Amino acid sequence: MRLPDEPELPPQINIVPMIDVIFAILTFFILSTLFLTRSEGLPVNLPKATNTVQTQASETGRVTVTIAQSGELALDRQPVTLDTLDQRVRTLATTKQQLVVILNADEAVPHGRVVAVMDRLRGIDGVKLAIATIRPQP
Repeated sequence: MRLPDEPELPPQINIVPMIDVIFAILTFFILSTLFLTRSEGLPVNLPKATNTVQTQASETGRVTVTIAQSGELALDRQPVTLDTLDQRVRTLATTKQQLVVILNADEAVPHGRVVAVMDRLRGIDGVKLAIATIRPQP
């Protein structure tokens, strides 16, 4: 019971728990964005190159052709054969203004297999070809 001559305390809001919750949510979003990697091709051991050029495909379409170590082909992670590769890329090239095809070949793939895939892709109008590499660690 309050005595009549005691001063009335103003209401207080304790914001420390709210700050803790906000920092917990912020930490969750920061950590979750670190795991959002865009993997367009199958995992392969890319060849190393010191002089690389990054492609700018902002207004163009991008697809990835992966050649696995065993020689198997994949178009945007979907298995494809060499005979049907050009037909599937040709249909993608007609829906987009310009299509950049990124060749993601394992370094152990025979050179002839890579050249055969590149030959098929170069015969398609409206398609630019890019080869994926990684920079060697110093």
